[in-house]
Amino acid sequence: MLPNHIGMILDGNRRFARQLLKKPWEGHLYGLEKAREVVEWACERGIKYMTAYTLSIENLDTRPKKELKFILSNLAKEMEEILKNKSHVIHKRKVQTRFIGRITLLPESLQKLMNDVQKATAGYKRHILNLAVAYGGQQEIADAARKIAEECIRGQLSPSDIDEKVLEGHLYTNGCPYPDVIIRSGGEQRLSNFLSFQSAYSELVFTEKKWPELTRKDFEQFLQEYEKRQRRFGK
Repeated sequence: MLPNHIGMILDGNRRFARQLLKKPWEGHLYGLEKAREVVEWACERGIKYMTAYTLSIENLDTRPKKELKFILSNLAKEMEEILKNKSHVIHKRKVQTRFIGRITLLPESLQKLMNDVQKATAGYKRHILNLAVAYGGQQEIADAARKIAEECIRGQLSPSDIDEKVLEGHLYTNGCPYPDVIIRSGGEQRLSNFLSFQSAYSELVFTEKKWPELTRKDFEQFLQEYEKRQRRFGK
């Protein structure tokens, strides 16, 4: 059985660039090219929901300014490409594209491009892609809790009504099912603050391969590994 929703942690771009004797941040360009391919593969296999961890909220402070500027600049270029190129995989596969995270921390020009892409793809229903930018799972829960508290103060919600479903409805990913499987490239075996609430019963698949190194065969093996798992959801 195929997963309905896959989460992806795109790790290893910088190390891949170092292997090629290039500047570390140039690896993000290879990572972007691979992301287009993976979206294509997932759509071909009929996977409806995808969530990709593109840039963590911690990265806004920890990455060198030159590298962060490079990442955000190329993200903006990709948004422009989606808006002008109807043969882009997003349009070709009818992928509704959303941005999740503390987007207001990003440059206003990039925020506008993201909003334009969301509007341009809002009518697509075949596939849903969540791009996590300036994202953190703990921060997502905190933002949801803040919204719930505000609704309680306004009398729209009673504290006794708050349960997992209410919290789910205030997350960035509201409307999407929880991820069935989360795939992480690059050799690390942790979630790194990705979908902290939603991943409670997700299957985890790790690979030593760096993100730009992934092949179609690797992707198929990840799906096969998921199919072998017996999901119990805590039972």
